[in-house]
Amino acid sequence: MYATFSQRQGLRLRVATVLAGALMATACASTPAPTAQIQAAQQAIASAERTDASRHAAAELGAAQARLASANTAVQAKEMEAAARLADESRVEADLATARTAAAKARIVNDEMKRSTGTLIDEMQRSSGESE
Repeated sequence: MYATFSQRQGLRLRVATVLAGALMATACASTPAPTAQIQAAQQAIASAERTDASRHAAAELGAAQARLASANTAVQAKEMEAAARLADESRVEADLATARTAAAKARIVNDEMKRSTGTLIDEMQRSSGESE
């Protein structure tokens, strides 16, 4: 009729195990969407697009956009950890696109300055009557 002490202890242990499992499942299921990471990736992509990355760093910009799309798909599938990782990777790719675009533009300016300097040197030599 009455449960013995060891039976009650066993029952309590089983109940505690079930409750702990339920709490863990709930905690995993309730991981919030990585909204901040997704917004940061969106902003980084927009920034890269404003710098003309589609012209100078198309591969990196495309990778950033693809990873952001994958992050959004992961959110819909309720895979929040994967979504956060993909959003972070997207932001990094977009930042890389921005940096590569800046480097490409700097090279263009540098090349133009070298041409201008060469032209000025040629003009100065012609004006002074020097020739090499």
